[in-house]
Amino acid sequence: MTTATGATILGCEGTDLSAAERDFFRAADPWGFILFARNVESPDQVRRLTADLRGAVGRNAPVFVDQEGGRVQRLRAPHWREWLPPLDQVAQSGGDAARAMYLRFRLIAAELRDVGIDGDCAPTLDLATPGTHPFLRNRCYSDRVEVVTAVGRAVAEGLLAGGVLPVMKHMPGHGRATLDTHHELPRVTETADVLLASDFATFHALRDLPLGMSAHIVFEAFDPDRPSTCSPRMVQVIRQDIGFQGLLMTDDLSMQALSGSLGDRAAAAIGAGCDIALHCNGKRTEAEAVVDAAGRLSGAGLARAETALAARRMPEPIDMAALEVEFAALSEGRMHG
Repeated sequence: MTTATGATILGCEGTDLSAAERDFFRAADPWGFILFARNVESPDQVRRLTADLRGAVGRNAPVFVDQEGGRVQRLRAPHWREWLPPLDQVAQSGGDAARAMYLRFRLIAAELRDVGIDGDCAPTLDLATPGTHPFLRNRCYSDRVEVVTAVGRAVAEGLLAGGVLPVMKHMPGHGRATLDTHHELPRVTETADVLLASDFATFHALRDLPLGMSAHIVFEAFDPDRPSTCSPRMVQVIRQDIGFQGLLMTDDLSMQALSGSLGDRAAAAIGAGCDIALHCNGKRTEAEAVVDAAGRLSGAGLARAETALAARRMPEPIDMAALEVEFAALSEGRMHG
């Protein structure tokens, strides 16, 4: 049974946990943690850090990371594998893309679990479009719903088989955003019917996954006034039209697509129906405001958190060398058919 933890996932400042951070996390009791490149130095160091984070809250809290490959991977060479951007990987693997991406994320899962990380913010189910902002475009899998769906399912299954929780993003779809949400708030003007049949359809196909992440985007056809993260109407779309019943976390609340104080952003997101407020940069005063505003998990949110953690399992045994050989062959297009 999951205890009623804080309704937050928090980042830390550096490669080691300070005494002050340990005290803060003990009091804040976040549901989980997230790591970034600033927190990653070597395998032994990451193992110590993940153990210390869990020690601070006194339980086996999930620890997440963004390990997509390409520009967005926090664990890099020389200690970890380097990966092609997802769009390039899928294109290179052709008809074997789903299998190649399963293998890729099974290998990623092994690397993550080895250092105590058991959550990956993937698959990225955003549908690529001609206008997709460059910050996102080559992180997508395809401009075709059926390809994104098949590859996304394979990514999730590879992670789950390796004992890592997948987080599909960015719900209900980020591909039509022509601005970078780290800096600006995108507005999508496409009709509801088109969105439901395209951008939202990839998430509908994977609605059974245990965790999802919201998008800081305004969809004018549904709610012209608020980004999805802070919109009760858009959370209703995610829950009812898309049919996702898993744990819904926000994208990073410190991104500048959102307005207001960090406390205002967290309160708006939780009030809209998001279960977990995500704060990544490790800045204490910001994190304190998010913790205070987000409150604690309860009711349906707590139940969804329990269900998500129940999906975390011990990795299935694999022949790592054989997987690497098969992945290399698929990536080079030698195994089609």
